[in-house]
Amino acid sequence: MPESGVSRAQHTHIPTDRTGITAATGPTATAAARRTGLLVTLVLGGLTALPPLSMDMYLPALPAVTDALHAPAATVQLTLTACLGGMALGQVVVGPMSDRWGRRRPLLLGMVVYVLATALCVFAPTTELLIGFRLLQGLAGAAGIVIARAVVRDMYDGVEMARFFSTLMLISGVAPVIAPLIGGQVLRFTDWRGIFAVLTVVGVLLTLVVWKWLHETLPPEERHTGGVGDALRTMRGLLGDRTFTGYMVAGSLAFAALFAYVSASPFVVQEIYGASPQTFSLLFGVNSIGLITVGQINGKILVGRISLDKALGFGLGVIVLAATALLLMTSGVFGDVGLVPVATGLFVLMSAMGLAMPNTNALALMRTKHAAGSASALLGTSSFLIGAIASPLVGIAGDTTAVPMAVVQLVCAVGAMACFLGLCRPWQRGGAGA
Repeated sequence: MPESGVSRAQHTHIPTDRTGITAATGPTATAAARRTGLLVTLVLGGLTALPPLSMDMYLPALPAVTDALHAPAATVQLTLTACLGGMALGQVVVGPMSDRWGRRRPLLLGMVVYVLATALCVFAPTTELLIGFRLLQGLAGAAGIVIARAVVRDMYDGVEMARFFSTLMLISGVAPVIAPLIGGQVLRFTDWRGIFAVLTVVGVLLTLVVWKWLHETLPPEERHTGGVGDALRTMRGLLGDRTFTGYMVAGSLAFAALFAYVSASPFVVQEIYGASPQTFSLLFGVNSIGLITVGQINGKILVGRISLDKALGFGLGVIVLAATALLLMTSGVFGDVGLVPVATGLFVLMSAMGLAMPNTNALALMRTKHAAGSASALLGTSSFLIGAIASPLVGIAGDTTAVPMAVVQLVCAVGAMACFLGLCRPWQRGGAGA
């Protein structure tokens, strides 16, 4: 299949090549374009699924790592922070690289390094080395995150881009559903090191898929030829756009509220409420299903009928309410409420992310036509850096209380809403993406 199958013209259903010459039309060409579009969707979904796989398969093993390496919970949580921080910093480098050299080469290089770093995690003898290997794993894994978003921007625009992001959420959302379940089952037969062995195999398979089936989507004539200085000027220009920055920070704070849950929930559910690793994995999967379902409602029903800003504002409002309820419950205002009410609050918060995450990405990228890689890098870096800061804060009071998790979530949710209203000011533009 030629590269025309993944061109930006695809969403208009007119097959063209990168030079603008119309390709063959008719039922055969249409079917071929659809097959190619589905294949690219699956590949991009795999790339965006890799970070939750790297994080969430490991979550049921956090208490076991604490015991095996004789380290406190806060130190072990730094293995999550290191991976997240690596993903943040790596995107700053890979994003501009993909604008200059195209999408394929930086992506393949990152995938190879990811596989090597994950394999090293299997043999880490100390917490300090595990933190270092996880940092390298995150730096390399950043390639898949940032380039997947840039490829979407190469292919789509406007409402179609928002719909595609929701589709990606369906595919990548399967990862958080099955990852803790897989991790919990792996722990039945081996220790936490076996989880990294499985991730190594996944990385190898995904690298082969990318090498064989993901074609270049950024033609040479649209690439940036400048060096580091040009990339920095491009990013500075993007950050000078108040609306873009507003969506970027609002999305990042929402992501931090989500990651506060990801980082704290193994200890909250298993240590505080006494659930088994398998029960934790089940609850985590249910919450992920909620996120996927709302994401699909956003992409299939809401997008094109109401503005993206309205959907985003509603999602952020629900997150604020859910975080407030969680803080009241975990601080004892309603007495000892038990696991079910807290799990319900977490389910509502996670589900509302299905409105916040795809729409902040789409609204921000709508404002960047010629620097998709750099814009994607800023979006990802901001999200992962703020998430990395939130991660250790949830364990600041030890593993006997869930109050720090709820406090971090509420602060992030209120901050996201403030950025959305104060910087994006959707009422001044009549609501984007209507």
